Amino acid sequence: MLHFDPHLNLRTITLVGCGGTGAQVARSLARMVYDLRETRRQAPQIVLIDPDVVETHNVGRQLFTEADVGQPKAQVLMRRFNLALGLNMIAICEPVDAERQFERWGNLIVGCVDNHLARQTLSQVSDAVWIDAGNHASAGQVVIGNSGDRDRVLRQLKGRDDQLSYLPHAGLLFPALLEPEVESAPQPGLSCGQLVAARSQDLLVNDWMAVVTAQYIYQMLHRQPIQSFISFISSDALSVRSIPITPEEIRTRLEANAS
Repeated sequence: MLHFDPHLNLRTITLVGCGGTGAQVARSLARMVYDLRETRRQAPQIVLIDPDVVETHNVGRQLFTEADVGQPKAQVLMRRFNLALGLNMIAICEPVDAERQFERWGNLIVGCVDNHLARQTLSQVSDAVWIDAGNHASAGQVVIGNSGDRDRVLRQLKGRDDQLSYLPHAGLLFPALLEPEVESAPQPGLSCGQLVAARSQDLLVNDWMAVVTAQYIYQMLHRQPIQSFISFISSDALSVRSIPITPEEIRTRLEANAS
């Protein structure tokens, strides 16, 4: 079976979006970094990016308390995990910016965002692995990739061994993620937290998304073989279905979006 190895000297993990899924991923990241430090292994710098502040409807449904209301989400999580585990996470409480907020090399970007503008920005970061987590009411997908160049991805499938350096990222596999969302009645424009509060989103779907996302990060950190590039999650069906990295799967999914 093929596996993904981007030959990345991982220096920075940037988590974009600290809401329902992102806050849970931040907790897992803190645990991973703490474990690496305790075992005297090199740990990357963790950066949390989110311009939003904690609102009342986030309390109890995301990893926030009533005392956090009105404070920046990224700052709350940074402070919590730094104090609890002696870490040095960094918080950026402003919209993501591809030019200013990412180093030239060694980036693992984890996108837990719910809008196309943020994903457009993440798709523009070069030389980075991008893990994207996106969900709706009770299901979603997690995608790992590092290239928006369809031809480059396909070229490497010819005459290679069991290792791939490039995988198509979420913007290439699911181009609709980079386009404006179609608002649907009866609750257009609501955030994930508001949808959960309105009982229009499964309370635990973000937890499912975060576990799968964190496992991809763990494999990257520990240089374990990554053998799937998309994982579909359904909290209703209690299932995770991961798509293996094969030439057939990659070609089929790229061809489906070629138009």
